[in-house]
Amino acid sequence: MNTVRLTVAEALAKYLAAQMIEINGKKEQLFGAAFAIFGHGNVTCFGQQLKNIEDKIPTWRGQNEQSMATAAIAYAKANQRRRIGIATSSIGPGATNMVTAAGIAHTNRLPLLLISGDAYVSRLPDPVLQQPENFEDPSVTSNDAFKPLTRYWDRVLSPTQLMHTLPQALDTMLDPATCGPVFLGLPQDIQGVAYDFPEVFFAEKTHRIRRPEPEMIVLEEAKEILLQAKKPLIISGGGVHYSLATDELAA
Repeated sequence: MNTVRLTVAEALAKYLAAQMIEINGKKEQLFGAAFAIFGHGNVTCFGQQLKNIEDKIPTWRGQNEQSMATAAIAYAKANQRRRIGIATSSIGPGATNMVTAAGIAHTNRLPLLLISGDAYVSRLPDPVLQQPENFEDPSVTSNDAFKPLTRYWDRVLSPTQLMHTLPQALDTMLDPATCGPVFLGLPQDIQGVAYDFPEVFFAEKTHRIRRPEPEMIVLEEAKEILLQAKKPLIISGGGVHYSLATDELAA
């Protein structure tokens, strides 16, 4: 098996840039935009890697973490949930500013990839500037605030973890049943750790959104109810737009 030696930050950026999606027979970058405010935890490693892939995933610098994460949500909504925006922040208050955006994406089932810096796994140094301290549990950081507001949450503690957590994060965002925000915490020291990753892990992959067919027996039951109604009315959810069934529903 051929391998390539990359840091965690390099591997993360390389993997994201390799993800494509098929839309109307045309391949597009799955992650089409990134918004960032750089500081402790995301500037020295991941920030440089975003610069290296800007030809595939352009990065815009935000002025407020909440607004840039909300812009990433709007990007996904404008693309009918078929393309995803990234929002990355520093550790501490920079991260917690995005909690509101996570709640919006969660409630509206819109994909959003949140990436924030996290505390040093080695605890050297500890704490760093803007890092909230929990004296009773040093494993807890401000990033834990995202847990109830995300569909998938993880803190990357080793390079090998990426090979499990990144495909799982994508599956979460691309499945209509679980679609919503994903959060990844990147400890500052782990971002620079190198590992021999399998080259196949970074091969270009084209995704397609699953469109499960409805059960015909349920549709027949609905039809019978409508046929018996004096003033039939169809109420459809917003998912109709994402399933591209608007014309069929009108018919």
